[in-house]
Amino acid sequence: MTVRTEVAGLTALTLAAGLAGPASAAHASAGPAADHAATVRAMEAAVRSGVPGVTATAGDRRGTWSATTGVGDLRTGEPRGGSDRYRVGSITKTFVSTVLLQLEAEGRLSLDDTVDRWLPGLVRGHGNDGRKVTVRRLLNHTSGIFDYTEDEDFVRTYFLKDGFLRHRYDTKSPAELVAIATAHRPVFAPGASWSYSNTNYVLAGMVIEKVTGHSYATEIERRVIAPLGLRATSVPGTRTTLPRPSSRAYSKLAATTTGPTYDVTTLNPSLASSAGGMISDSSDLNRFYSALLRGRLLPPEQLKEMKTTVAVEGIPNARYGLGLIDRTLGCGVHVWGHDGGIHGSTSSATTTADGRHSLAFNFNGDWSGDGDAVIDAEYCPG
Repeated sequence: MTVRTEVAGLTALTLAAGLAGPASAAHASAGPAADHAATVRAMEAAVRSGVPGVTATAGDRRGTWSATTGVGDLRTGEPRGGSDRYRVGSITKTFVSTVLLQLEAEGRLSLDDTVDRWLPGLVRGHGNDGRKVTVRRLLNHTSGIFDYTEDEDFVRTYFLKDGFLRHRYDTKSPAELVAIATAHRPVFAPGASWSYSNTNYVLAGMVIEKVTGHSYATEIERRVIAPLGLRATSVPGTRTTLPRPSSRAYSKLAATTTGPTYDVTTLNPSLASSAGGMISDSSDLNRFYSALLRGRLLPPEQLKEMKTTVAVEGIPNARYGLGLIDRTLGCGVHVWGHDGGIHGSTSSATTTADGRHSLAFNFNGDWSGDGDAVIDAEYCPG
Protein backbone atom coordinates (compact mmCIF):
# COMPACT_ATOMS: atom_id res chain seq x y z
CA MET A 1 0.00 0.00 0.00
CA THR A 2 1.45 3.34 -1.04
CA VAL A 3 1.57 6.01 1.63
CA ARG A 4 0.04 9.16 0.16
CA THR A 5 3.06 11.45 -0.10
CA GLU A 6 2.55 13.49 -3.22
CA VAL A 7 2.86 17.26 -3.14
CA ALA A 8 0.55 17.47 -6.14
CA GLY A 9 -2.18 15.22 -4.80
CA LEU A 10 -5.89 15.79 -4.97
CA THR A 11 -7.79 13.94 -2.27
CA ALA A 12 -10.41 12.81 -4.76
CA LEU A 13 -7.85 11.60 -7.29
CA THR A 14 -7.99 7.84 -7.84
CA LEU A 15 -5.17 6.00 -9.56
CA ALA A 16 -7.14 3.99 -12.07
CA ALA A 17 -7.70 3.85 -15.83
CA GLY A 18 -6.44 6.84 -17.77
CA LEU A 19 -4.81 7.44 -21.12
CA ALA A 20 -5.95 4.91 -23.72
CA GLY A 21 -3.46 2.99 -25.84
CA PRO A 22 -1.50 -0.25 -25.87
CA ALA A 23 1.58 -0.78 -23.74
CA SER A 24 4.81 -0.78 -25.71
CA ALA A 25 7.37 -3.50 -25.20
CA ALA A 26 9.77 -3.02 -22.33
CA HIS A 27 13.42 -2.40 -23.09
CA ALA A 28 15.92 -3.76 -20.57
CA SER A 29 19.66 -3.27 -20.34
CA ALA A 30 22.55 -4.26 -18.08
CA GLY A 31 22.16 -7.19 -15.72
CA PRO A 32 20.23 -10.48 -15.86
CA ALA A 33 16.83 -9.39 -17.18
CA ALA A 34 15.25 -12.77 -16.40
CA ASP A 35 15.63 -12.03 -12.70
CA HIS A 36 13.38 -8.99 -13.13
CA ALA A 37 10.71 -10.40 -15.43
CA ALA A 38 7.98 -9.83 -12.83
CA THR A 39 9.05 -6.20 -12.46
CA VAL A 40 8.82 -5.70 -16.21
CA ARG A 41 5.32 -7.19 -16.25
CA ALA A 42 4.23 -4.79 -13.49
CA MET A 43 5.71 -1.87 -15.43
CA GLU A 44 3.87 -2.93 -18.58
CA ALA A 45 0.63 -3.24 -16.58
CA ALA A 46 1.08 0.36 -15.41
CA VAL A 47 1.30 1.51 -19.02
CA ARG A 48 -1.78 -0.52 -19.95
CA SER A 49 -3.64 1.22 -17.11
CA GLY A 50 -2.84 4.65 -18.54
CA VAL A 51 0.67 5.69 -17.48
CA PRO A 52 2.44 7.13 -20.54
CA GLY A 53 5.78 5.54 -19.65
CA VAL A 54 7.89 3.99 -16.90
CA THR A 55 11.62 3.98 -16.21
CA ALA A 56 13.15 1.80 -13.51
CA THR A 57 16.57 0.77 -12.22
CA ALA A 58 17.37 -1.96 -9.70
CA GLY A 59 20.61 -2.99 -8.09
CA ASP A 60 21.50 -6.11 -6.10
CA ARG A 61 24.35 -8.60 -5.63
CA ARG A 62 23.97 -9.65 -9.28
CA GLY A 63 24.55 -6.18 -10.65
CA THR A 64 22.53 -3.26 -11.97
CA TRP A 65 19.52 -3.61 -14.23
CA SER A 66 17.43 -0.96 -15.98
CA ALA A 67 14.26 -1.12 -18.03
CA THR A 68 11.81 1.25 -19.68
CA THR A 69 8.39 0.85 -21.20
CA GLY A 70 5.89 3.22 -22.78
CA VAL A 71 6.62 6.67 -24.11
CA GLY A 72 8.39 9.73 -22.81
CA ASP A 73 6.71 12.08 -25.26
CA LEU A 74 3.08 11.59 -26.31
CA ARG A 75 3.48 13.95 -29.26
CA THR A 76 6.53 12.33 -30.87
CA GLY A 77 6.26 8.80 -29.48
CA GLU A 78 9.84 8.96 -28.19
CA PRO A 79 10.32 6.18 -25.61
CA ARG A 80 11.27 6.67 -22.00
CA GLY A 81 14.97 6.62 -21.25
CA GLY A 82 16.82 4.58 -18.66
CA SER A 83 18.74 7.69 -17.58
CA ASP A 84 15.73 10.01 -17.48
CA ARG A 85 15.84 12.71 -14.83
CA TYR A 86 12.51 13.45 -13.20
CA ARG A 87 10.90 15.40 -10.39
CA VAL A 88 11.01 13.13 -7.34
CA GLY A 89 8.40 14.93 -5.20
CA SER A 90 8.35 13.80 -1.59
CA ILE A 91 11.45 11.64 -1.93
CA THR A 92 13.02 15.03 -1.18
CA LYS A 93 11.93 14.52 2.43
CA THR A 94 14.51 11.80 3.06
CA PHE A 95 17.28 14.14 1.91
CA VAL A 96 16.01 16.91 4.19
CA SER A 97 15.73 14.57 7.17
CA THR A 98 19.25 13.27 6.52
CA VAL A 99 20.66 16.80 6.73
CA LEU A 100 18.81 17.54 9.98
CA LEU A 101 20.05 14.30 11.53
CA GLN A 102 23.61 15.14 10.48
CA LEU A 103 23.18 18.49 12.23
CA GLU A 104 21.97 16.66 15.33
CA ALA A 105 25.03 14.39 15.21
CA GLU A 106 27.19 17.53 15.12
CA GLY A 107 25.45 18.88 18.22
CA ARG A 108 23.99 21.85 16.36
CA LEU A 109 20.37 21.02 17.17
CA SER A 110 18.24 18.46 18.98
CA LEU A 111 15.29 16.55 17.60
CA ASP A 112 13.50 17.67 20.74
CA ASP A 113 14.05 21.36 20.00
CA THR A 114 10.78 23.14 19.37
CA VAL A 115 10.03 24.76 16.06
CA ASP A 116 9.68 28.01 17.95
CA ARG A 117 13.28 27.84 19.14
CA TRP A 118 14.52 28.12 15.57
CA LEU A 119 11.58 29.90 13.90
CA PRO A 120 10.14 32.05 16.71
CA GLY A 121 6.56 33.13 16.19
CA LEU A 122 6.18 31.57 12.74
CA VAL A 123 3.77 28.79 13.73
CA ARG A 124 1.04 30.71 15.50
CA GLY A 125 -2.66 31.42 15.25
CA HIS A 126 -5.82 29.32 14.80
CA GLY A 127 -4.65 26.97 17.54
CA ASN A 128 -1.16 26.47 16.08
CA ASP A 129 1.72 26.81 18.51
CA GLY A 130 5.32 26.23 17.46
CA ARG A 131 6.30 26.05 21.14
CA LYS A 132 4.59 22.64 21.31
CA VAL A 133 5.90 21.14 18.06
CA THR A 134 9.34 19.52 18.01
CA VAL A 135 11.66 18.91 15.09
CA ARG A 136 11.06 15.17 15.57
CA ARG A 137 7.31 15.70 15.15
CA LEU A 138 7.91 17.55 11.92
CA LEU A 139 9.99 14.72 10.55
CA ASN A 140 7.63 11.87 11.49
CA HIS A 141 4.39 13.77 10.73
CA THR A 142 3.00 13.79 14.25
CA SER A 143 2.94 17.60 14.50
CA GLY A 144 -0.74 17.97 13.62
CA ILE A 145 0.04 20.98 11.40
CA PHE A 146 -2.33 21.29 8.44
CA ASP A 147 -0.99 20.27 5.02
CA TYR A 148 -0.96 23.40 2.87
CA THR A 149 -1.50 21.31 -0.28
CA GLU A 150 -4.97 20.43 1.06
CA ASP A 151 -6.05 24.09 1.20
CA GLU A 152 -8.94 24.52 -1.25
CA ASP A 153 -7.64 27.76 -2.75
CA PHE A 154 -4.18 26.27 -3.19
CA VAL A 155 -5.67 23.23 -4.95
CA ARG A 156 -7.69 25.40 -7.34
CA THR A 157 -4.73 27.64 -8.07
CA TYR A 158 -1.97 25.07 -8.54
CA PHE A 159 -3.51 21.65 -9.18
CA LEU A 160 -6.64 22.18 -11.30
CA LYS A 161 -6.42 23.08 -14.98
CA ASP A 162 -7.45 26.73 -15.10
CA GLY A 163 -5.42 27.73 -12.08
CA PHE A 164 -2.34 25.70 -12.95
CA LEU A 165 -2.12 26.96 -16.52
CA ARG A 166 -2.19 30.55 -15.23
CA HIS A 167 0.03 30.08 -12.19
CA ARG A 168 2.47 27.28 -13.05
CA TYR A 169 5.44 29.69 -12.98
CA ASP A 170 4.55 31.53 -9.75
CA THR A 171 7.19 31.67 -7.04
CA LYS A 172 6.01 30.79 -3.54
CA SER A 173 8.24 31.42 -0.54
CA PRO A 174 8.41 28.89 2.30
CA ALA A 175 6.90 31.46 4.66
CA GLU A 176 3.93 31.89 2.31
CA LEU A 177 3.33 28.13 2.27
CA VAL A 178 3.47 27.97 6.06
CA ALA A 179 1.03 30.90 6.30
CA ILE A 180 -1.47 28.97 4.16
CA ALA A 181 -1.21 26.04 6.59
CA THR A 182 -1.47 28.06 9.78
CA ALA A 183 -4.62 29.77 8.54
CA HIS A 184 -6.18 26.38 9.37
CA ARG A 185 -6.52 24.80 12.76
CA PRO A 186 -4.24 21.84 13.49
CA VAL A 187 -5.73 18.47 12.62
CA PHE A 188 -4.81 17.22 16.12
CA ALA A 189 -2.70 18.23 19.12
CA PRO A 190 1.06 17.70 18.62
CA GLY A 191 1.94 14.05 19.20
CA ALA A 192 -1.67 12.87 19.45
CA SER A 193 -1.85 11.10 16.10
CA TRP A 194 -0.26 10.85 12.65
CA SER A 195 -1.14 12.80 9.51
CA TYR A 196 1.03 13.40 6.48
CA SER A 197 1.70 17.10 6.01
CA ASN A 198 3.98 18.72 3.46
CA THR A 199 4.06 21.78 5.72
CA ASN A 200 6.20 19.81 8.18
CA TYR A 201 9.03 19.58 5.67
CA VAL A 202 8.74 23.17 4.50
CA LEU A 203 9.37 24.05 8.15
CA ALA A 204 12.19 21.49 8.33
CA GLY A 205 13.92 23.19 5.41
CA MET A 206 13.54 26.55 7.13
CA VAL A 207 15.10 25.10 10.31
CA ILE A 208 18.10 23.92 8.28
CA GLU A 209 18.61 27.44 6.97
CA LYS A 210 18.29 28.99 10.42
CA VAL A 211 20.77 26.55 11.98
CA THR A 212 23.39 26.67 9.22
CA GLY A 213 22.94 30.07 7.62
CA HIS A 214 22.58 28.29 4.26
CA SER A 215 19.56 27.15 2.28
CA TYR A 216 18.40 23.55 2.56
CA ALA A 217 19.46 23.20 -1.09
CA THR A 218 23.04 24.22 -0.34
CA GLU A 219 23.25 21.85 2.61
CA ILE A 220 21.83 18.89 0.63
CA GLU A 221 24.29 19.57 -2.18
CA ARG A 222 27.25 19.85 0.20
CA ARG A 223 26.37 17.01 2.56
CA VAL A 224 24.70 14.42 0.31
CA ILE A 225 24.85 15.10 -3.43
CA ALA A 226 28.57 15.92 -3.68
CA PRO A 227 29.90 13.20 -1.31
CA LEU A 228 27.90 10.48 -3.06
CA GLY A 229 28.60 11.77 -6.58
CA LEU A 230 24.91 12.07 -7.46
CA ARG A 231 25.43 13.72 -10.83
CA ALA A 232 21.78 13.54 -11.90
CA THR A 233 20.42 14.94 -8.63
CA SER A 234 19.66 18.63 -8.08
CA VAL A 235 17.64 21.03 -5.99
CA PRO A 236 16.18 23.35 -8.65
CA GLY A 237 14.81 26.13 -6.47
CA THR A 238 12.73 28.15 -8.93
CA ARG A 239 14.18 26.66 -12.14
CA THR A 240 11.19 25.63 -14.24
CA THR A 241 12.77 23.16 -16.68
CA LEU A 242 14.03 19.60 -16.34
CA PRO A 243 17.68 18.90 -17.19
CA ARG A 244 18.35 16.47 -20.02
CA PRO A 245 18.01 13.59 -20.50
CA SER A 246 14.39 13.63 -19.46
CA SER A 247 10.89 12.81 -20.66
CA ARG A 248 7.77 14.92 -20.68
CA ALA A 249 5.44 14.84 -17.65
CA TYR A 250 1.65 14.59 -17.95
CA SER A 251 -1.42 15.25 -15.82
CA LYS A 252 -5.19 15.40 -16.10
CA LEU A 253 -5.16 18.55 -13.91
CA ALA A 254 -8.50 17.38 -12.53
CA ALA A 255 -10.02 15.34 -9.74
CA THR A 256 -10.84 12.64 -12.30
CA THR A 257 -8.82 10.14 -14.30
CA THR A 258 -10.54 10.94 -17.59
CA GLY A 259 -10.55 13.89 -19.92
CA PRO A 260 -7.72 15.73 -21.67
CA THR A 261 -4.07 15.10 -20.84
CA TYR A 262 -1.82 18.12 -20.28
CA ASP A 263 1.93 18.50 -20.57
CA VAL A 264 3.04 19.80 -17.15
CA THR A 265 6.78 19.29 -17.55
CA THR A 266 7.69 22.89 -16.87
CA LEU A 267 6.63 24.45 -13.56
CA ASN A 268 8.09 26.43 -10.70
CA PRO A 269 8.96 23.86 -8.01
CA SER A 270 8.94 26.46 -5.26
CA LEU A 271 5.32 25.37 -4.68
CA ALA A 272 6.83 22.14 -3.31
CA SER A 273 9.84 23.73 -1.59
CA SER A 274 11.76 21.42 0.77
CA ALA A 275 8.73 19.11 0.90
CA GLY A 276 9.16 17.90 -2.66
CA GLY A 277 11.15 20.07 -5.06
CA MET A 278 14.12 17.86 -6.01
CA ILE A 279 15.10 16.23 -9.31
CA SER A 280 17.02 12.96 -9.70
CA ASP A 281 17.20 9.73 -11.69
CA SER A 282 16.71 6.12 -10.69
CA SER A 283 20.40 5.24 -10.44
CA ASP A 284 21.13 8.18 -8.14
CA LEU A 285 18.14 7.38 -5.92
CA ASN A 286 19.34 3.80 -5.52
CA ARG A 287 22.81 5.03 -4.63
CA PHE A 288 21.39 7.46 -2.07
CA TYR A 289 19.10 5.03 -0.25
CA SER A 290 21.67 2.24 -0.30
CA ALA A 291 24.32 4.55 1.18
CA LEU A 292 21.85 5.82 3.78
CA LEU A 293 20.79 2.38 5.01
CA ARG A 294 24.39 1.14 5.01
CA GLY A 295 25.44 3.91 7.38
CA ARG A 296 27.49 6.05 5.01
CA LEU A 297 25.54 9.26 5.68
CA LEU A 298 24.57 9.03 9.36
CA PRO A 299 26.20 7.71 12.53
CA PRO A 300 24.49 4.63 14.04
CA GLU A 301 22.59 6.66 16.65
CA GLN A 302 21.04 8.98 14.07
CA LEU A 303 20.25 6.16 11.64
CA LYS A 304 18.48 4.39 14.50
CA GLU A 305 16.46 7.57 15.13
CA MET A 306 15.55 7.77 11.45
CA LYS A 307 14.35 4.15 11.50
CA THR A 308 12.26 4.61 14.67
CA THR A 309 8.77 4.50 13.22
CA VAL A 310 5.20 5.38 14.10
CA ALA A 311 2.02 3.80 12.76
CA VAL A 312 0.55 5.23 9.56
CA GLU A 313 -3.17 5.78 10.03
CA GLY A 314 -5.23 3.32 7.99
CA ILE A 315 -2.29 1.51 6.38
CA PRO A 316 -1.28 -1.55 8.44
CA ASN A 317 1.71 -2.58 6.30
CA ALA A 318 3.59 0.74 6.47
CA ARG A 319 5.21 2.74 9.25
CA TYR A 320 6.84 6.15 9.08
CA GLY A 321 10.20 7.07 10.56
CA LEU A 322 12.02 10.37 10.14
CA GLY A 323 11.55 10.98 6.43
CA LEU A 324 11.68 7.24 5.78
CA ILE A 325 8.91 4.71 5.16
CA ASP A 326 9.19 1.11 6.41
CA ARG A 327 7.05 -1.07 4.16
CA THR A 328 6.28 -4.74 4.84
CA LEU A 329 5.61 -6.52 1.58
CA GLY A 330 3.30 -9.47 1.06
CA CYS A 331 6.20 -11.93 1.11
CA GLY A 332 7.41 -10.54 4.45
CA VAL A 333 10.35 -8.54 3.08
CA HIS A 334 10.90 -5.11 4.69
CA VAL A 335 11.96 -2.29 2.43
CA TRP A 336 12.85 1.27 3.40
CA GLY A 337 12.45 4.33 1.23
CA HIS A 338 9.93 6.94 0.18
CA ASP A 339 7.33 7.66 -2.47
CA GLY A 340 6.97 10.97 -4.22
CA GLY A 341 4.57 12.73 -6.52
CA ILE A 342 4.33 16.12 -8.12
CA HIS A 343 2.51 17.28 -11.25
CA GLY A 344 3.02 14.66 -13.96
CA SER A 345 5.46 12.55 -11.98
CA THR A 346 4.97 9.61 -9.60
CA SER A 347 8.08 7.97 -8.18
CA SER A 348 9.24 5.48 -5.58
CA ALA A 349 12.65 4.50 -4.23
CA THR A 350 13.20 1.57 -1.88
CA THR A 351 16.01 -0.56 -0.52
CA THR A 352 16.36 -3.49 1.84
CA ALA A 353 17.57 -2.90 5.39
CA ASP A 354 21.14 -3.87 4.46
CA GLY A 355 21.08 -1.52 1.47
CA ARG A 356 22.04 -4.33 -0.91
CA HIS A 357 18.89 -4.55 -3.03
CA SER A 358 17.43 -1.29 -4.29
CA LEU A 359 14.75 -0.20 -6.74
CA ALA A 360 13.75 3.23 -8.02
CA PHE A 361 11.21 4.02 -10.72
CA ASN A 362 9.11 6.79 -12.18
CA PHE A 363 5.76 7.08 -13.95
CA ASN A 364 5.56 10.20 -16.12
CA GLY A 365 1.85 10.58 -15.36
CA ASP A 366 0.06 11.28 -12.09
CA TRP A 367 -3.39 9.77 -12.53
CA SER A 368 -2.84 6.05 -13.08
CA GLY A 369 -0.61 3.07 -12.38
CA ASP A 370 0.09 0.77 -9.43
CA GLY A 371 3.49 1.55 -7.94
CA ASP A 372 3.01 -0.97 -5.16
CA ALA A 373 2.74 -3.72 -7.75
CA VAL A 374 6.13 -2.75 -9.20
CA ILE A 375 7.75 -2.86 -5.75
CA ASP A 376 6.14 -6.21 -4.87
CA ALA A 377 7.24 -7.67 -8.20
CA GLU A 378 10.87 -6.69 -7.66
CA TYR A 379 11.25 -7.95 -4.11
CA CYS A 380 8.68 -10.78 -4.11
CA PRO A 381 8.84 -12.19 -7.66
CA GLY A 382 7.79 -15.74 -6.78
